[in-house]
Amino acid sequence: MATAPRPRTTTRDPEELARRLTAWLATRLPGAKATGVRVPESNGMSSETLLFDIEHPEPPLRACALRVAADPAAYTIFPVYDLPRQHRTMRLVAERTDLPVPRVLWLEEDPGPLGAPFFVMERVEGRVPPDVMPYTYEGNWLHTASDTERARLEEASIGLVARLHDQVPVGEAQFLALPGEGSPLRRHVAAQRAYYAWVVDGLPRSPLIESAFDRLEETWPDEEGDAVLNWGDARIGNVIYDGFEPAAVLDWEMAALAPREVDLGWLVYLHRFFQDLTVSFGQDGLPDFLRRDRIEERYAQLTGHTPRSMDFHTLYAALRHAVVMLRVAYRQVHFGEAAVPADPDTLILHHASLAAMVQGSYW
Repeated sequence: MATAPRPRTTTRDPEELARRLTAWLATRLPGAKATGVRVPESNGMSSETLLFDIEHPEPPLRACALRVAADPAAYTIFPVYDLPRQHRTMRLVAERTDLPVPRVLWLEEDPGPLGAPFFVMERVEGRVPPDVMPYTYEGNWLHTASDTERARLEEASIGLVARLHDQVPVGEAQFLALPGEGSPLRRHVAAQRAYYAWVVDGLPRSPLIESAFDRLEETWPDEEGDAVLNWGDARIGNVIYDGFEPAAVLDWEMAALAPREVDLGWLVYLHRFFQDLTVSFGQDGLPDFLRRDRIEERYAQLTGHTPRSMDFHTLYAALRHAVVMLRVAYRQVHFGEAAVPADPDTLILHHASLAAMVQGSYW
């Protein structure tokens, strides 16, 4: 993925979106005009983002970002896109924590204006560690930073997760409880099983992913821990930084109530994914950045909670990421950008590291 052409993420026409956005904006802010409408190069492969400016006498100019539910014609990554849920999550986090969450301006639940629900938030300027090419690759701003600067960014980023977990009252986040029976962790894993079944419906199944689910059952934690509000996609690629300090925390579509370690495992593994990929292409990457031991130690210092069963939770993160990557690969197949190989597990870029985790030899 890091070296191949970026997969298609939409079938929508940006110019048509711009016209429809301008028409909608006039109903919310008479006399306003949307200008400079554009799709960022880092546009995600789940929900889509548009950047634009508002011209209006009061205020004279406002920089905005718009999140719109994924285009159903683009072979969506997830089966459901609940924009009102994301909007409610962002408002809760903004109200109950000191995390820098962008201010949400409007929520539009009617799919008529743009073809899908969307919300508009203020745009925050800064830098984001890139996914393509990964921030672990030579030449990008985070790789060329000093050890001291990266350490500052690392500590501040772990602090975001720690404060989120500690500051949001769980009782106010019950709308993020996953359906089903059992503990929050059981429900979370059950939701991932259902997601995997949706991804492979009518398509080749992944023996590796299924073996990883089996391994989860074999190594299930004796103590699961209480649920907290999980960011869901807890990684530095979803943070805008001003220098090396977080300026905005983005992408809340995977938020849920789950044990703290679900977020921590994702934070650990998503960096390992990029680091392992970089090493496989002959570069050193950033081996001393976002190390698992430092993440666990710093989180314990900030919260008083020592992370538990992290082998289980990093395996779970790698498994979850594998299901997403399999869906991305099958979308490329759908659009004629790739073919299904004899071994569908090879569609998962990190199949070797996931297999090592299943075998207990990765760490």
